[in-house]
Amino acid sequence: MGGASMLFTPEMSGLLDGNRSRASKRITTEDRDPVLAAMREAAASAGIWVAIGSLAIEREDGRWANRSYVIDSSGEIVARYDKIHMFDVDLSNGESWRESKAYAAGDQTVTVKTPLGLLGLSICYDIRFPALYDALGRAGCDLIAIPAAFTVPTGQDHWHVLQRARAIEASAYVVAAAQVGSHEDGRKTYGHSLVVDPWGKVVLDLDGAEPGIGFVEIDMARIAEVRRQLPNLANRRDIAI
Repeated sequence: MGGASMLFTPEMSGLLDGNRSRASKRITTEDRDPVLAAMREAAASAGIWVAIGSLAIEREDGRWANRSYVIDSSGEIVARYDKIHMFDVDLSNGESWRESKAYAAGDQTVTVKTPLGLLGLSICYDIRFPALYDALGRAGCDLIAIPAAFTVPTGQDHWHVLQRARAIEASAYVVAAAQVGSHEDGRKTYGHSLVVDPWGKVVLDLDGAEPGIGFVEIDMARIAEVRRQLPNLANRRDIAI
């Protein structure tokens, strides 16, 4: 993998299909999911860590989860995160999404130690809820994953500014692998996979035209430097309203 120690993939890496009747035929339990099995095997074979943006997984109660995984270099699952905030919206272009009709929301923040530092997990629509990133920042995360399948209208206006804001707030790197292009179910996703440094500077931006892969060096010294210059995490106070 070009010397990389960790690979990040987008939200819904195994299946992106708005037709839930059709999708249900391919959504299965964690122990039977072929994409998860293949990624575990690939991680072990290549000797790298993998942060799977998310997979659609059948839970024990029969509902679905939009679930992120972190896999270590031996192929073991070391962290799971279920998306907390469900994408239930009606957009001005006529698109309507009700993620909560099929997926059960998670209720736990998740961090995991990786070769890149302490990683906090989140997924797509989570980005609009700063309290989650405040919690990840206070947990001392060095980087935060925000994999996504952003729509084009919201992406054009909000994608970059929200990613930069989350990095600045947490004084951490943000790694946002994103779906891109036109999909068989008719949707279009914005793309522009990003890496943003703790100062809010975009250090990688893949375009919104077609899939690709990019490489970034995570600079731990840069994290420490930003936190010395702007110690907002240390200065934070709880406010009663």
